[in-house]
Amino acid sequence: MQGVKQKALELLTGGKADRVLGWRRGETFYDPTPGVFASAEEVERDFVFDAFCGANLSKYLIALDRAEGVTAVFLKPCDSYSLVQLIKEHRIHREKVYIVGVACEGMCGYDALMKAGIEGVLSFEEEGDALKVHTLYGDTVIARKDALLSKCEHCKSKRIVTYDELLGEQGDEVADSGRFDEVARLEKMTPEDRFAFWQNELSRCIRCNACRNVCPACSCEKCVFDNPDSGIRNKAAADSFEENMFHIIRAFHVASRCTDCGECTRVCPQRIPLHLLNRKFIKDINELYGEYQAGADFDTRPALLNFQTGDCEPSIVHVRGGERA
Repeated sequence: MQGVKQKALELLTGGKADRVLGWRRGETFYDPTPGVFASAEEVERDFVFDAFCGANLSKYLIALDRAEGVTAVFLKPCDSYSLVQLIKEHRIHREKVYIVGVACEGMCGYDALMKAGIEGVLSFEEEGDALKVHTLYGDTVIARKDALLSKCEHCKSKRIVTYDELLGEQGDEVADSGRFDEVARLEKMTPEDRFAFWQNELSRCIRCNACRNVCPACSCEKCVFDNPDSGIRNKAAADSFEENMFHIIRAFHVASRCTDCGECTRVCPQRIPLHLLNRKFIKDINELYGEYQAGADFDTRPALLNFQTGDCEPSIVHVRGGERA
């Protein structure tokens, strides 16, 4: 796709970068993993970029920022928002990163293949807007739009916010992505039904911390949940209160900084739609403080970190008849 592997080779052999951050071949074709490549030999052997490279690479630059020299990174549109936000928060130095923007029409996931009834998958080929999947039971073709990761089903933008070099065509923000439709549906539920929905979803949490560890907005050196004096460091939830508290506190911590990259949901082994919590916060912030997209530029301050005298007061914001008043 778009000569990404070739570009990685050029950056290393041409001296533009000391290392390349990209995607490494995983145990299976549908699970490429983020990887750092320091030589052309490594790139030739292990580098991959295809329809299943959904991982957002931006957070890995925090650790690489401490290394000597320049790190080249490949960023899809949604990834670029995360990087800009991290640069704004001084977690990454812009001059230490060489950014290659990669145009993207959405990445695919194994769950979508299973949902479509495709089992025994072995490998795949990209054929235009479709995937030809080779299985134990023969070949089958699925439209790419039907194989998308859940985070890509309602893409907010095809625009790469910042880059030094661009592979493919620059895209635009999506005017009506429908990404808040599910949030609106949950808002219309009764409080009891909404509580039951989240209780059912969060009850499956095994506290693996994958959502926290992959989230670009969760960049603290030491997390409150790792504090032995906090009383909440245990992995498995001690009760339903702690079960809910972990995700609710995390959502509050990233409020107005979350770029809605959807990585939390992508990596969740229990398939909990964690991105809906973040989208609820984003929707509320847009309605109460004016529309704001984290990571869209280098200058605008997050709504919750930028006091304005005209800001709403929590004490007078309430719900009346299902509408904000």
